[in-house]
Amino acid sequence: MWKKLPILIALSIGFGILARNTGLSSHQALSISIFSASILGTLFFWDFRLSFAFIGVSILLISKAIDLENVVRFASLEVILFLVGMMILVGLLKDSGFFAWLIGLILRIKNLNSDKFFIAISFISALLACVVDEVTSIVFVVAAVLEICDYFEVDPTPFLITSILATNIGSSGTVLGNPIGILIAAKSGLTFEDFLVKAFPLMILSLLVAIFVLKFWYRKALADLDKKIKEFGYNEMLVKLVSVPPERDLKVSLAIFAATLFFIAIHRRLELFWGLQPNTVLLTMPLISSGLVMIWKRTKARKYVEKDVEWWTLLFFMLLFAQAGTLKFTGATDVLAKNLLGLANNSVSMLMSIVLWVSAIGSSVLDNVVLVAAFIPIIQSFHDLNINLQPLWWALLFGGCFGGNITMVGSTANIVALGILEKERGVRLSFFRWFWVGLTVGLITTSIVWLALVFLPFFG
Repeated sequence: MWKKLPILIALSIGFGILARNTGLSSHQALSISIFSASILGTLFFWDFRLSFAFIGVSILLISKAIDLENVVRFASLEVILFLVGMMILVGLLKDSGFFAWLIGLILRIKNLNSDKFFIAISFISALLACVVDEVTSIVFVVAAVLEICDYFEVDPTPFLITSILATNIGSSGTVLGNPIGILIAAKSGLTFEDFLVKAFPLMILSLLVAIFVLKFWYRKALADLDKKIKEFGYNEMLVKLVSVPPERDLKVSLAIFAATLFFIAIHRRLELFWGLQPNTVLLTMPLISSGLVMIWKRTKARKYVEKDVEWWTLLFFMLLFAQAGTLKFTGATDVLAKNLLGLANNSVSMLMSIVLWVSAIGSSVLDNVVLVAAFIPIIQSFHDLNINLQPLWWALLFGGCFGGNITMVGSTANIVALGILEKERGVRLSFFRWFWVGLTVGLITTSIVWLALVFLPFFG
C-alpha cells in the first residue's frame, strides 16, 4: 500500500508545479494540487479517502487559499442535509419491509418465462433507483435475484450484472437516484420537473436499448432459465420467497414517502408561490418528513440517524465539495474553462461532447461524485463566458451515471452487489467478464445520450 504513496505525492506536486508554470497563481496551483491529491487518494487508498479530505481542507485553510466562511459556503450543506433526510426515510422503508414487498408484488407474474423475468428485474432495478439511492435499491434487488436463481438452480451472475447495469442507468432518471443528481440540481437550478421531463424519458430509452443488448448477450443464460422454469414450474413457493404482506407500518411509511416525493416533484411551483429561494422546498422536504418519522418511531430515531445515515460518506462529500469550491474561489476553474472552451473551438456541442465522454470514462475508474464535484465549478465558470449551460449539466449527469457501468469498480452499486455475490455464493467475478459487457452497454447508452444532446434542441 505504501508503495503508492510516493506516486500520489509526486503526481499531486507535479500537477501543482505544472499549473504554476502555465501562469496560474500560487493559490490556484495549490488548490489544483490538493484537489488532485484527494482524487488520487480516493483512487489509490479508498479506505483512507476521508483522511485525504480532512488534511487537504486543513492545508487550504492554513495556506489562506480559502477562508472558513467560504469553506462552509462551498461545502454544500443543503445537499448534505437533503441526503441525511432521504437516508432516514430509506431506513424507515427498510424497517417496514417495503423493498421485499414491492419486489414480491411485481414478481407475481402469470406464465413466467425468462424474458418476462429478465425485463422485470431490469425495470425494477431502474425504477427503484429512481426513487431511492442506487445502493439501497441494488441490495434488495440482489437478494431477490439470488433467491429466485437458487430456486431454479441457475447461475445468478448474468441476472445480477443485468440488475446492476439497469440500476446505474435508472439512477439518472430523477434527482433522487444518485447523489450527483441532487448535487447537479442544487448547483444548476434544474428542478425535479426538469429531470422528469428530460432525463427520465432518455433514461427509459437507454434502458430499453440496454435490455435488448443484454438479452442478446445472455441468450444462453435465458435459454437455460426457460428450461429450468419448465422443469420446476412457477408456484406459490417462489412467490413466498420474495413476498411480504403490507402491514400497517408499511402503509404509513409508504404514505409518508409518497407525500415527500409529491412535494419534491412540485417544489419549484411551491417556491414560486411562496416566494422562496430556488430549491428551498426540494432540500427541506426530506428533513420535514424525517423529522416526523423520528417523532413517530421515537424508539428507533437514534438508530435511523446513527446506522442508516452514511456519515463517513457524507463527511467525505462535504469536504470534497469545499475543495472543489476552492478551485472556483481562487479562479483556477475560470482559467480551466477558458482553455477547455478554446479546445472545443467555442462550440457548445463540442464542449458538451467533451464533458459527456470525459465524465463517462472518468466515472468508470473513479467515484462519480468525486468527478462531478471537480466538473461543477468548471461548468459554472462557463456562465461568465455566455455559454448555455443546460446541455453541459445533462452531459455531466448522464456521463457520471452511465460511465459507472464500464468497469466493475465504476459505481458503488457495482462494488456492493458484487461483494454480496462473493459473500453469499462464493462467486468472484473476473475483471474482463464484467468489462466487455459493461463497456458495450456503457458505450451504446452514452452514445444515445450524446446523439440526443447534440441533435435535440429540447435539451438546450
